[in-house]
Formats: sequence, structure tokens, C-alpha cells
Amino acid sequence: MHIVVCLKLVPDPEAAFSMFKIDEQTKKVVPAAGLPWVVSPFDEQALEAALRIREQQPDARISVMTLGPEAARNALKHGLAMGADDGVLLADAGFGDGDAYTTALALAAAVRKLGAIDLVLTGRQAADWDAGMVGAGIAELLGMAAISFAKDVQIEGGTVRVERMLDDGTEVVAADLPVLVTVSNELGAARKPNLRETMRAARKPVVMWSAADLGLPVDAIGAAGRRAVRERVFVPVKNNRCEMVEGASPEEQAAKLAQRLREVKVI
Repeated sequence: MHIVVCLKLVPDPEAAFSMFKIDEQTKKVVPAAGLPWVVSPFDEQALEAALRIREQQPDARISVMTLGPEAARNALKHGLAMGADDGVLLADAGFGDGDAYTTALALAAAVRKLGAIDLVLTGRQAADWDAGMVGAGIAELLGMAAISFAKDVQIEGGTVRVERMLDDGTEVVAADLPVLVTVSNELGAARKPNLRETMRAARKPVVMWSAADLGLPVDAIGAAGRRAVRERVFVPVKNNRCEMVEGASPEEQAAKLAQRLREVKVI
């Protein structure tokens, strides 16, 4: 079977807030120079799910895929070092400044170009914007069933069985392959690359495709094809105010607090 895992390179989620600046004119978040970029942790867990499947089915092939500039190749290197078999880099100047739709469009076209795919895995959301739309978008564009928030993914013959997270527990659902599954953090920690796989990663094949290679017109990708309109990006202004409630006893303080809450229509 052939599994595709989509990876995204993001600014380190553990970085301090002070390492980011907001440019309200361009409506962008500007990371500080030298800020480390890492694979989105949710996507690492998606790859972990694929590797666990291959432990049960040794003939499974795992391809990792990412979209971005040449620097995004680092996401593929990390995925290959974790144990993936090959990589696909979608690099084109036209991909820049896209949105969830144009990203899903390019990734779906690349999955289609790879041929017969049994399973597509993505993180439940990216760790930068937390939108969580690309995975479902890929499934829609490919005409695949989609299962979200997976805690566990198992392949049984031509069927995928997924334990998925709910607000108040879990449920188990099944679907015939091919299927797209978005993986949640409840899957557990992703493995770290070992020395053997890290050394092998440099010899594993990576192909690079442009928009033309995918058959995508320039007006359908990146800024030209985006469907979301970003109205504003800003740092919220906090106007917190503290008001002390005094009284000779706890009972008097409680009564005054209740009265004050009524005045401001909280109760």
C-alpha cells in the first residue's frame, strides 16, 4: 500500500511571543531573524501514524510531501530521517501567499500525480495558524472520504479503522480505502529520528514539482487563487481593570460584590 503524509514547516511553536512582530499594513506575522523552523508537531504525529501502520504492513511505502520554498526541503529531510521512503517538494514562486484552498489544491494535484494512493495522512491542524482546513480540502478535491481527529489508525484489508476524538470521549469509524485521515495529538508522541535513518535519509529520493508539473494554471494558485480574505492581523489591546471590594467581614464583602455584579449586569 502507498501512504502519503503531508508535512508543513512552521516557526517553532515553543518560541517566545517576543520573537514575532505584527505588520498591520501587510496583514502578516513577521518572525524574528534566526527563529528556528520545525515540522508542525501535528504533522509529525501523522507521520508517526504512518510508521506504525508500516510496522504491521512492512510492504507499505510512505511518501512525505510539503509545499513551500527550497527551505521547506528541511521538512522532507526530517520526515525521511523519521523513516519515510521518499519525498515530494512542491516549490514554485506562484505558490506564495496562498490560503488553505490553494494549498489543498496543490497538494491534491500532487497526490493525484503520484498515482494510486491508499491513504493520505495530515495533522489535525498546523501549529502556526491552527485553521485545520487543508486536510479536509484535499479530501474534497480528491473525492475521498475524510476522517478527522484520529487517535489511532489501523488498516484491515481494504478498510481503515480509526478511533477519533470527540468532545466527551472517542468513537470508532471505518471506511473503504482510499481515505484521508487527519491525526490528533492524542495519538501520542512521534518517534525521534535515529542515527541509521538519518544517515539513510540523504540517499532517499526527493522530487520537486512546480505548478506547471501539476497542471495548475498560474491564476489558480498562491495569491492569485486564494479565496480567503484576511481583513486584519493585530495584537489585541488589553484594558484589564481591577476593582477592590472592601468590607468589615467576608459577608459584607460578598454582599457588596453581589451588588456590584448586578450593577454591571453580570448577574
